[in-house]
Amino acid sequence: MDKKRLEALLRQVSQGSLSVRSAAERLAALETAKLETDKLEYARIDHHRPLRRGIPEVVLGEGKSPGQIQGIVEHLIERRAPVLVTRLEASVGETLAERHPIGRYDPLSRTYFARSAKTRRKPRPGLVIVSAGTADLPVAEEAAVTAEAFSLVPDRIYDVGVAGLHRLLEHLPRLRQAKVVIVVAGMEGALPSVVAGLVEAPVIGVPTSVGYGAALAGFTALMGMLSSCAEGLTVVNIDNGFGAACAARVILQR
Repeated sequence: MDKKRLEALLRQVSQGSLSVRSAAERLAALETAKLETDKLEYARIDHHRPLRRGIPEVVLGEGKSPGQIQGIVEHLIERRAPVLVTRLEASVGETLAERHPIGRYDPLSRTYFARSAKTRRKPRPGLVIVSAGTADLPVAEEAAVTAEAFSLVPDRIYDVGVAGLHRLLEHLPRLRQAKVVIVVAGMEGALPSVVAGLVEAPVIGVPTSVGYGAALAGFTALMGMLSSCAEGLTVVNIDNGFGAACAARVILQR
């Protein structure tokens, strides 16, 4: 349940079209849901999160068994809640899409996403997602799919890294219209600093683990972004496209 549905529920009570008992029963259903198998509790779904934070429960596929992921997804779909699973193995993602065609598995971003059957939010524009190279697209697309799950409308500008800076400058009008820019880059991680020096909007840098040995699996890009002199640049964790989209959503919501 989100704030709009809660307001509608309370309005029904105040107008007398819904009894207090019925409203209490619906609100009671918002408590956390415990999922278990063979007497092992493996998940506790937080149904209050959309009401509290405006962001629905999201499932990290990495580290979970196929059965655990399937159980969580089935529970969310039964509750007609939005479903977003990140960091999926291809076999698990394909199985989810076969069993639950209401959603879509995207192998590039490694996500499965199914829209809520209950809530339709008005799309919110203003987000631009930029990638330095083609190799950064999995992380950029994780950010894009996550943004779409939160009813944002991402504008994508890909493969415009500092090795050919003229490619980025071709898109300056689009960048300067953005309210938030997510910049995804590996190797030396220079692109977010460049973008932050060109636009007024807040910039969220996402270092990726792309690059040869001295790139140190993303730590060089991370340190480069954290050491930037460009104002208004914020940095999330390595390969964390999901976290960048969450931050963008909060900024745009305000």
